[in-house]
Amino acid sequence: MEGTPHPIPRTVEEVFNDFKGRRAGLIKALTNDVEKFYQQCDPEKENLCLYGLPNETWEVNLPVEEVPPELPEPALGINFARDGMQEKDWLSLVAVHSDSWLLSVAFYFGARFGFGKSERKRLFQMINDLPTVFEVVTGAVKQVKEQAATQNNSSKNKSSGRLPSRQPEPVPKGVKMSAPKDEDESGEEEEEEDEQGTALCGACGDNYGTDEFWICCDICERWFHGKCVKITPAKAEHIKQYKCPSCSNKRARV
Repeated sequence: MEGTPHPIPRTVEEVFNDFKGRRAGLIKALTNDVEKFYQQCDPEKENLCLYGLPNETWEVNLPVEEVPPELPEPALGINFARDGMQEKDWLSLVAVHSDSWLLSVAFYFGARFGFGKSERKRLFQMINDLPTVFEVVTGAVKQVKEQAATQNNSSKNKSSGRLPSRQPEPVPKGVKMSAPKDEDESGEEEEEEDEQGTALCGACGDNYGTDEFWICCDICERWFHGKCVKITPAKAEHIKQYKCPSCSNKRARV
């Protein structure tokens, strides 16, 4: 509890370290030490609070008696709802109130020691870079990371310009393929769309076929039948940047 003396943080960095220590203690209570925490929150007791301490520990205790208190107080009476909710829902609710309390303590120090606008903004940005207690307790952090990894992999596949599997997705109708930037080789340019807007092979000029493997040049962004440029799906998997024969010849002559 706050009766134990701790160094009073006076700078943005010190307040942030205080925040991190208290946050770590709260996360321990709601994850690793959840059985011990659950037992201490007996509904038969008086109004109890969950305190996170700067030394990364936690405790369940009664609120301080003085009014107003030295520091903002955590949510009061968390023990009363313990047996009236499912455990995971109760822990999530305590986590939400713990996040609110952490911010109130941090900005209490900011107000007390006269942090200016830029200091308050920097403090919040440092705090906001950390997952909330609620996100950690509910597992939302892991889900966000998995979604980010999926999106990164998806964007890599799109940026490579190559079809990711042996059965390529159809090229959307009406999408205009980019023409080569070198206008001197105009004789090598092919019609890239027919009248219906279907993509055409940059080598043979035939229409796109859903049962055929296609690959896109990363330089001129034209599509080609794999068989026309002698690229198989297996070989395409190992190509980081594909250059069609036309673009390869241009680079060689430069």
